[in-house]
Amino acid sequence: MRGLPLAAWAYVCGVVALATGLIATSSFTDIDWAELAVLALLFLVCDSAPARLNVARARVSMSFAASLASVVLFGAAGAALLGICAVVTGQRFFAPVKRVFNGAQLALSGYVAGTVFKLLGGDRFDPGQIRWVENVIGPFLGALVTFVVVNLTLMAGVLLLSRQAKPRELLHEYGQLSVGCLGYGMVGLLIAGLWPRVGPFAAVLVLLPLLIARWAMDQAYVQQQAHAATLAALCQAVETKDYYTRGHSERVSRGSVMIAQEIGMRADRVEAIRYAGMLHDVGKLGVPTKVLQKNGPMTEEEFAAIQLHPMRGLQIVREIGFLDEALAGIMHHHEKMNGRGYPMGLAGDEIPEFARVIAVADAFDSMTSTRSYRPARSVDEAVAELRRSMGDHFDPAMVEAFLRALDREGWEPPRPVVLPDDDVVETTQQDHDDPSTPLRVAGDEERQEPGSVGRRPPTRERPGDEVRR
Repeated sequence: MRGLPLAAWAYVCGVVALATGLIATSSFTDIDWAELAVLALLFLVCDSAPARLNVARARVSMSFAASLASVVLFGAAGAALLGICAVVTGQRFFAPVKRVFNGAQLALSGYVAGTVFKLLGGDRFDPGQIRWVENVIGPFLGALVTFVVVNLTLMAGVLLLSRQAKPRELLHEYGQLSVGCLGYGMVGLLIAGLWPRVGPFAAVLVLLPLLIARWAMDQAYVQQQAHAATLAALCQAVETKDYYTRGHSERVSRGSVMIAQEIGMRADRVEAIRYAGMLHDVGKLGVPTKVLQKNGPMTEEEFAAIQLHPMRGLQIVREIGFLDEALAGIMHHHEKMNGRGYPMGLAGDEIPEFARVIAVADAFDSMTSTRSYRPARSVDEAVAELRRSMGDHFDPAMVEAFLRALDREGWEPPRPVVLPDDDVVETTQQDHDDPSTPLRVAGDEERQEPGSVGRRPPTRERPGDEVRR
């Protein structure tokens, strides 16, 4: 929270002042303080052990369950008072100002949710009550959604004003985050339902299920991290074959995500294309290093080995179940809109959407990266090349989406490669990812010159050109 912009500080102070004012003007005459103390203890225990999610910087506090139970049991004022307990949370690594803000925004969320619960006709559970749906469950669901919306909105405000996140990033992250919040909040209904029969012991009864739920979410997080480590290892194995491609897979992944988000892909598909971008060149592991690093014209056999690397990539990762749709992107990212790509010679809409996305990000990063035979091209030059190649090489919709995202988010080109002093590194003077410098094949009667993308291709059919679906 250090170095917050003035607008963010004003926002934090405003939220804290509003929460303080609401609590100071509320009436607590109907609250059983002993019961509230038990629920507050549950709140602190749960808030001290948040569940990790597969979303950067995001955790879900199990205290949502206690907060929503307090909406039913103690109303708006009690829920606000319980939210303030976050100031003394067990998460001591939080800075004091952050703990104060968390307490204030949870108090506001609880107060607004309690008000909505009351407006919808909500009431405490009564063991003899028949109309539970109308009197409790229905209003509770309204209060739950209100609580989560207010909570996430207040958090988004401080993240945006402090420039710690961008609107598009929040939209992507908040999808999964809201599911976790709603899930834990529903446990509050269980607490409120048990309370009339077993009293404060209800808080103890639900603690074990909450801890089990946290354990399950933590296992999912650990599994996701294992997936990421596996992919990173595969990418590193590919990039050890050529020092000049270090970081290429990660940048292609980022560029692919930029396009996917710009065209409105669902969050799960965005995650899948992130994987596809990382692994798009994994098939190079099956191509001899001497072919990848050859600095002269290739023979037909060597060129065929290059053209087969997407298929080899598919063979390597096809059994990794969580890749799913990413496999199509890995297999076909070198197809061209005019049907002259490889390995299947697909054209237009025959090319899977993931592959059309990756092709643009792949080419752009290649052009803006330093190679052994040329310095990195400027972003403007790469953009001009993408525009020249639209319709012939790349899907125009994907190029336009990438350029819009590029204008908004920018692009940080890789640093120049520093070769090791204690090793002899073979380098190539060709690049199968760069549309402006196509591979040279020995024996071509009509070779393409650099920058000839969009012109008539060589008349000789290369391996794979005749293979059509």
